[in-house]
Amino acid sequence: MDVSQLPFNQLIGLELANPDSGFLVCLPDNRQYTNHLGTVHGSALLAVAEAGSGAFLSQHFANETGVVPVVRKLEAKFRKPASGQVSARCEVSSDELVRWSTEFASRERVSASIPVEVIDGTGAVVLSAAVEWFIVRDTPNLR
Repeated sequence: MDVSQLPFNQLIGLELANPDSGFLVCLPDNRQYTNHLGTVHGSALLAVAEAGSGAFLSQHFANETGVVPVVRKLEAKFRKPASGQVSARCEVSSDELVRWSTEFASRERVSASIPVEVIDGTGAVVLSAAVEWFIVRDTPNLR
């Protein structure tokens, strides 16, 4: 799934990041994302964090069919005021990725917590978050 094509993400102008950048998604440098202080609004930073974690999940489960992820919880810490383009990156240990795949294969569901950093145009970490997803295999009973 391309998270940039979700209606909300299209509305706010979220983009997939350049694959060589080390980031997953970004919001371009644009005045429309600023708050009353002229820095990037907190809700824009949260949207980038959530979308980044979704893009990470999409990459991890790319070879699976019938994957239905929903956000359960998002905990975030705003670290610095943000300026310019903001981008998200995620890093999850290989052991945790194996646990997700194994549990999903055996139970057809898994809870996955994804650590996310949002970086601004100066290279500063402006938000760190943990986005917890509940992932289940789609079945006719879900509809």
